[in-house]
Amino acid sequence: MYRLLFSLVLRRVPAETAHRVSFGLLRAICAVPGVRGLLRGWLVPRDPELRVRALGMDLPSPLGLAAGFDKEGTGADALGALGFGFVEIGTITGQPQPGNQQPRLFRLVEDRAIVNRMGFNNHGAAATARALTTRPRSGRVGLGVNIGKTKVVPEAEAVADYRRGAELLARHADYVVVNVSSPNTPGLRNLQAVELLRPLLTEVRAALDEAVAHRVPLLVKIAPDLADEDVDAVADLALELGLDGVIATNTTTGRAGLRSGDAEVAAVGAGGLSGAPLRERSLAVLRRLRARVGDRVLLVSVGGVESAEDVWTRIRAGATLVQAYTGFIYGGPFWPRAVHRDLARRVRQAGLRTVAEAVGLDAPTTSPDRDDRRRDGSSPG
Repeated sequence: MYRLLFSLVLRRVPAETAHRVSFGLLRAICAVPGVRGLLRGWLVPRDPELRVRALGMDLPSPLGLAAGFDKEGTGADALGALGFGFVEIGTITGQPQPGNQQPRLFRLVEDRAIVNRMGFNNHGAAATARALTTRPRSGRVGLGVNIGKTKVVPEAEAVADYRRGAELLARHADYVVVNVSSPNTPGLRNLQAVELLRPLLTEVRAALDEAVAHRVPLLVKIAPDLADEDVDAVADLALELGLDGVIATNTTTGRAGLRSGDAEVAAVGAGGLSGAPLRERSLAVLRRLRARVGDRVLLVSVGGVESAEDVWTRIRAGATLVQAYTGFIYGGPFWPRAVHRDLARRVRQAGLRTVAEAVGLDAPTTSPDRDDRRRDGSSPG
């Protein structure tokens, strides 16, 4: 039904308009007394095989919604009612900003992909913090908060900008993600270099610890376009700093191997590509991270996740949690339920009690590069 609606109607509506209308409709429906509870009772998985504990959260499933859908934190619990195990909001910046000029969100339907150059459009950390204080107490979904750099803030002041976001949002977050990997804020990806990333993560960690009495897990989100040696460097830094997790990966600036015509791709223009074309690189980065960090750093896989098979593959490759975005856009509101049914079946067929037992079953146990350095007597990283 949804596929027919998408084919006949939604694909003909500008992507950002369709998103705004559908998300607004979901929030309105869930605001009706009793409706959100009914949806949760029907759509949130109850399979014991899918339950997982991660980042201090007891989750009904390892499948979450990636940042980018709910940029302001206005509908996380409504999205959770569709069955997601957790929802990550943002990206939220220290200061309000309108984002890039419209149009800035595009579909490449033949590739089941999306290109966005949104530019972190949001009302800023202070406004988001105020909005999150109104969350209902019952039926709350696990909430990640993704923070980024305000566009007008120079690189030299980026740490202070991230600190502001962390301080304001810490008490509302089950975990916080430092986003240094969007291609749509000039210079942002430079912060993935470890000499810049180390002080940034150190200061955000300090800000979280100062803002609240309990420990808020801290993760970093990296780009698929990093060279392998840079992926290794981030992995080593995560171990060095005791980071809680790494999210791999954000969108790509690449356009190789697309089915869409050259003219259509050129008309869309610049921006980050998400969806099916990202599947293989995202999985490769996950496997490289797992080989580097083992089970000492939690890994979250995102990029090209369209089915239960994709979720199962990421988990067996070493991801404790898996996120989707574009797969949900093309799959529709009941897509999480379908994925959960198939995923629970796969866990049972594998003879496992829980999905957590599958984490890393297909992952290499050591990194040859790391082992070589240890044999040489030098420390990792």
